[in-house]
Amino acid sequence: MKKSIMSHIETLHRKALTINAHFDLAYDVANRRDRGQKKVTETNYLEQFRKGSFNLIVSSLFVHDYFLPEMGLRKALNQISLMFQEMEESPGTMRMCRTPDDIRQAKKNDEIGIMLSFEGVDPLQNDISLLRIFYELGVRGVGLTWSRRNYAGDGSFFKTVREGRKGGLTDFGVKVVETAESLGMFIDVSHLNDEGFWDVMKFAKKPVIASHSNCRALTDIMRNLDDRQIEAIAEKHGVIGINALSLFVGDTSENKKRLTAEDLLNHIDHIVQTAGVEHVGLGFDFCDCLDNFLTSPAFIETYDVLNGHHSLHELTSGLIGRGYSDDDILLILGGNFMRVFEETLT
Repeated sequence: MKKSIMSHIETLHRKALTINAHFDLAYDVANRRDRGQKKVTETNYLEQFRKGSFNLIVSSLFVHDYFLPEMGLRKALNQISLMFQEMEESPGTMRMCRTPDDIRQAKKNDEIGIMLSFEGVDPLQNDISLLRIFYELGVRGVGLTWSRRNYAGDGSFFKTVREGRKGGLTDFGVKVVETAESLGMFIDVSHLNDEGFWDVMKFAKKPVIASHSNCRALTDIMRNLDDRQIEAIAEKHGVIGINALSLFVGDTSENKKRLTAEDLLNHIDHIVQTAGVEHVGLGFDFCDCLDNFLTSPAFIETYDVLNGHHSLHELTSGLIGRGYSDDDILLILGGNFMRVFEETLT
């Protein structure tokens, strides 16, 4: 890469407030600490975050099927507790972020901001009063489902499966949306099925995000968004975080070329052309780095199109090459998600 391009990228990354709106950090921390590791974030991720110039990582609270329903609440609380332990073990490196001011302070102090978000409200089961407890513990994002059914609604699957009649949001799901917004939490529609997506559009009053979803027009899987959904999120003043997992980016079947940043850039272009540059951000969902994560048959031959957080320069270089202005790139790197956080978080 030419020195002039690298200099341009470094300038943009210093100026940007860069956000990854979805990463299973808390899950991986808990998994590795169960195996006796300490300082998991510092040892495995901190250098990558800094090389990529990331200022905020939105860490999902993800609970595997085999812990549900009995241990969902315990596992989610354990992940939160262990994230606080990580910060105590590595003082001055991370900051738990609950507000936009916390995010800005983390950048000012050269800390990595961490924000917590549900990837499915399974830990609540059907007890809406627990949502306030998670809010007080620092959780600010509410992804209603993972790719399965829970008390809030039905998830979207990665591939076609045998299933009965689909449903949208349940009465409990509507309560979650309304209660979360009243508390000052943002709603995340990634992993919801189409029926639930449109219910959220009906009941949500504030901007809504899809933290880690791509374009169905380019990669036709149900976890991606069709053009009407992209437009609907834009109408809510929301943002779509592009997903770097190959399953979401393009065809990964046998004999197909390995996907690259260029393929991921096509999804950014499509969102921009469909809804405008103000409605796309980063939600990379990196999985190659996670400890024993991609074990499901749905993820066979799946890989990260970018080689982790430290490879962000590849995407930024591509945006420059495709003619995006500096101001537009700053919006994509994190400005758009910050706008949503300013409007939703209290």
